[in-house]
Amino acid sequence: MSHASSPQGFATRAIHHGYDPLDHQGALVPPIFQTSTFAFDSAEYGAACFSGEEKGHFYTRISNPTLALLEQRMAALEGAEAAVAFGSGMGAITATCWTLLQPGDELITDTTLYGCTHSFFMHGLQRFGVKVTRIDMTDPQALADAISSTTRLVYFETPANPNMRLVDIAACSAIAHRHGALVVVDNTYCTPYLQQPLSLGADVVVHSATKYLNGHGDVTAGIVACNAELAMRVRLEGLKDMTGAVLSPNDAHLIMRGLKTLALRMDRHCKNAEAIARTLASHPAVARVYFPGLESDPYHALASRQMKRFGGMIAFELKGGLDAGRTFMNHLSLITRAVSLGDAESLAQHPASMTHSTYTPEERAAAGIPEGLVRLSAGLEDIEDLIADIERALAASQLRAAA
Repeated sequence: MSHASSPQGFATRAIHHGYDPLDHQGALVPPIFQTSTFAFDSAEYGAACFSGEEKGHFYTRISNPTLALLEQRMAALEGAEAAVAFGSGMGAITATCWTLLQPGDELITDTTLYGCTHSFFMHGLQRFGVKVTRIDMTDPQALADAISSTTRLVYFETPANPNMRLVDIAACSAIAHRHGALVVVDNTYCTPYLQQPLSLGADVVVHSATKYLNGHGDVTAGIVACNAELAMRVRLEGLKDMTGAVLSPNDAHLIMRGLKTLALRMDRHCKNAEAIARTLASHPAVARVYFPGLESDPYHALASRQMKRFGGMIAFELKGGLDAGRTFMNHLSLITRAVSLGDAESLAQHPASMTHSTYTPEERAAAGIPEGLVRLSAGLEDIEDLIADIERALAASQLRAAA
C-alpha cells in the first residue's frame, strides 16, 4: 500500500505510507524486526547484498525493515527521495557533516544554533581542518558576502533554538547554489507538517526525531532527508563507518506511532503556543517575547510565507533578568522544568545554563541569547491550566524583581 505517487494528504501519508497489512499476515501495526543480523539463502546472495547488487538487509547498523519503513514515511512527509534514521539528532547532524566535508572545506552557519551543534562545529569540525564561519543568516546578503569557493555546506536552523530567529530558506538556498554549496536545514522545531525546506530549495533536512516527530518523550532519534544518492552516501559513510549512530527497531516503531498523530498534535501545540505568547506579550512582568506568530515579531512576515503555522516554541525575557527568570521557572507547578521539547507535557528551561551552556557568555551575546532568556515548549494540556500556571509564576517573578 505504498502511496509514493499519490497526492494523499499529510496525515494520511503519516499513517499509511509504505505499508499494507495484508503483506504482513494482516497486522494493522507494522511489525518490529528486533534483530541485529539477517540470514542469507545462499552465500552468493549474501555477497550480492554486501556489494550493493542486491537491496536485501544484512545488518541493522546499515538497514532494517522497521527502520526502512520509518525512513520511507519521513521521506514522503518531507518531499524527499530518501531518508536515513539515526540514534539521535546529533547522530544525524554529525553523520551528514562527516560525509560531506573534508579538510580545507568551509561550513557557513548562523550565529544561533542548538548548543551541541554549536559545540560540534566549533570544537569538533574545526579540529579536523574544516573552516567554520558564523554569520547572521537572517540577512541573506550576509551569506552572499561571506560565501567562497571553498564553501561546501550552508547550515542553519529556522526557527533557531532558542531565540526563534528565522532564516529565509529560499533566498539562502539560491545564494548557496550559485556557489556550488549544499544547504542543510534543521527542521526540528517545525516538522514537515509546518515547513518543508526541500520544497523551498534546501538540499538536506535534519531532525531531532526525539522531539515532535516522536512526541511522547520516550525516544532519542534523528532523521536525515534528501535525494537518494546523497542519502546512500550518508548511510554508508556517515552512519555505517563514521558514527555508528544506529537507531533501534523498537525506537523506530515508537516514532512511527508518534507520526500517526503528528498533524493533530502540531495543531494543538501551535494553538497553545499562540495563546501563551499573547498572554506573555501583554503581561507587565515580561520585557520581550520571541514568537513569530505575534504580528509585532520581526520574523512574522517570513514565517507567514514559509511556515504553515507558527510552531509550539516560545522564548521570552522577564523584567529583572536572570533572577526573575529563575524565579519564574521555580514557581511553575504544571509546566515541567526540563530540557528537550515537543512532548505532550509543556516544558520550560533556561538556555544560558542548560541547552546553550556550551557557548561562552560572549558567544551567547553575539548569538542573541540573553542570560535571562526562558524557553518554553507548549504542550498539549488544557490552555486554561497552562495560562493559570504561567500567570502564578509571573506574579512571583514580579515580586522578585521588586524586592
